[in-house]
Amino acid sequence: MTQTPLPTRKLGPHLTVSAVGLGCMGMSHGYGGQDEADAIRTLHRAVELGVSFFDTAEAYGPFANEILVGKGLKPFRDKVTIATKFGFRLDPARKGAEAMNGLDSRPGHVRDVAEASLKRLGVEAIDLLYQHRLDPEVPIEDTVGAMAELVREGKVRALGLSEVGTETLRRAHAVHPISALQSEYSLWTRNPEGEILDTCRELGIGFVPFSPLGRGFLTGKIQKPEDFGADDFRHKLPRFSAQNMAANASLVKILEEMAAQKGATAAQLALAWVIHRGDFVVPIPGARRIDHLEQNVAAARIALSAEEMEALGDLLAPEKFAGERYGAGAWVSRK
Repeated sequence: MTQTPLPTRKLGPHLTVSAVGLGCMGMSHGYGGQDEADAIRTLHRAVELGVSFFDTAEAYGPFANEILVGKGLKPFRDKVTIATKFGFRLDPARKGAEAMNGLDSRPGHVRDVAEASLKRLGVEAIDLLYQHRLDPEVPIEDTVGAMAELVREGKVRALGLSEVGTETLRRAHAVHPISALQSEYSLWTRNPEGEILDTCRELGIGFVPFSPLGRGFLTGKIQKPEDFGADDFRHKLPRFSAQNMAANASLVKILEEMAAQKGATAAQLALAWVIHRGDFVVPIPGARRIDHLEQNVAAARIALSAEEMEALGDLLAPEKFAGERYGAGAWVSRK
């Protein structure tokens, strides 16, 4: 039987991508990594399923994830949109989050990173280049101006920002059209609701939620800290303490029960809720296993009524969850 094509959505005026993308960070960074051959099989299966939007960053590894994504997607270059990110000062001698040694969005650094990312990815142009985090020491006009020069030179197709608020977004968009804003967004993280989503809609900017499954917790498959490896960065996040995970388990049970009524998994229902938040919203759940990838892609075809959307949003309101999103000192910017 022929599979229904995966729906597509627009990110700004120039990018058309699948309604659900693939966040590739976990293949090299943050969650313990993955064997390269397995990761490439996952990337290839994603393309087979109709996924055309893939997200990476120089910081993931650092550097290793860009190399992996470029290698895995090379046979499909004309079918895929590859996004990457800059914005950290990185120590190549260190791994994971320990490699992040401050922020750097100076124009010269933007160019240096973009040139290096092009080589690691093995592409002639980066489809979507994001500033990973706002650098308070560099005016956003200067950073976006440097990014815009790369567009004019044909080295970048479209520009994005991550984890910024409406003031910065509007200032950036006035310098050069911003195609996408990437921020954490899920049933248990709703910070972008209201002004940020409204501004994206107004300006024609795509919104790209990362961690739309609550870093795995909303799948119902993670119930205690021992369920992930010792080198998994979730051990440092307040929501993933043993106490908070136990306190939040009843909310995930509600999600599982509602999903069963739809003939879906908890992960699929949580992801479908995010997808239904607007036709400019393109979530990028991660997946290291092909069966998880297939479930995520299938979520793009789940229909939810306005009543179901409201019920989900109310029953799993973020204030009902225990624990903060990040601990002190995390790289978070919103302004």
